[in-house]
Amino acid sequence: MTSTTLGLIAFAIAVGCLPPIQAGVNATIAGHHGHPLWGALTNTVVASLTLLVIIVAMRVPTAGVRGLADAPAWSWLGGTMGAVMVLSAIILAPRLGAAAYVSAMVVGTVAASLTIDHFGLIGFPVRPASVQRMIGGALVIIGMIAVQTD
Repeated sequence: MTSTTLGLIAFAIAVGCLPPIQAGVNATIAGHHGHPLWGALTNTVVASLTLLVIIVAMRVPTAGVRGLADAPAWSWLGGTMGAVMVLSAIILAPRLGAAAYVSAMVVGTVAASLTIDHFGLIGFPVRPASVQRMIGGALVIIGMIAVQTD
């Protein structure tokens, strides 16, 4: 494994620390709004404004509309998935606790990732679900159960 790969993994781990923090922050703003949907909308608006500031600061060229017309229909669902993730975190994390919520989410993420890799779905290269990868997935499930057991 190269130092670049290790650095990318370290960054991914750091980003992985954000979901429980984001869930708590979003649940707090939702509580001040009085409804989870307003909290999710606040999150999305702030995220969009943040990206807009970064785009302007980095002077990213304007995207061509013609290229968007060629995108597969399913590629437009990313924003919807993000909204579902934010809203579910606002609702579920305070009820389950940060560790239980995130560990369950990680099981879903790993299961979907193994499937996507195995079949080379949505533009990913095929990476077969080897015995070693399946054992890793099973260990993630065992970890979720351990985290959720009091």
